[in-house]
Amino acid sequence: MRFSSNRPIAVALVALVALLLPVLAQAQAPAPAAAPTVIPPAAEQIAAAVLPLSAELRDGATVMGYKTKDKLEVLREGKNGMICLALYVTRPDFHVACYHKGLEPFMARGRELRAQGITALEKVDSARFAEIKSGKLKMPAQGALFSMTGKKEQYDAKTNKVTGIAPLGVVYVPFATPESIGITATPAMSGPFLMFPGTPKAHIMIMGKM
Repeated sequence: MRFSSNRPIAVALVALVALLLPVLAQAQAPAPAAAPTVIPPAAEQIAAAVLPLSAELRDGATVMGYKTKDKLEVLREGKNGMICLALYVTRPDFHVACYHKGLEPFMARGRELRAQGITALEKVDSARFAEIKSGKLKMPAQGALFSMTGKKEQYDAKTNKVTGIAPLGVVYVPFATPESIGITATPAMSGPFLMFPGTPKAHIMIMGKM
């Protein structure tokens, strides 16, 4: 469903896309400079990190988190091809993300570049796109990513529940265009649409209640 003829909704869609860009980049981000002095137990990090996934995928996911404040590392090895990051540990908000292992080279490279001080999204993508073109960096044919982002107080570690946070889901389909997969590139408040069509990080946004 398109809303281009309705100015208020069109403005809202522009704002929506602007909001989604940093959210999607967060799965690749390193720890910010101001990290907490207390690291949550590994069990808590694991339980929180897998929340964006469907229940049947949680137990089998690999989880990466923190044993020390400066290093993201594996806390639990998985077996179903999904990787979850307990990024909330070193962030001022609550943010966790899970993605298919095929996306790990792309995500890990983003973290490496940001750790080197290359923080502008355009520069990070430019570097990765060049490496993908040269064959140095591999992208899968497709891969899903799910995340949750909200305020710290919206997550209760004691119950491992979130309040008022809906998961965001995307499916990466590198180089896809509306013509190649039949999905519009026009942002919509509900249903799927394609972001960054024709690029290595083209992905289908899944909008609406999940």
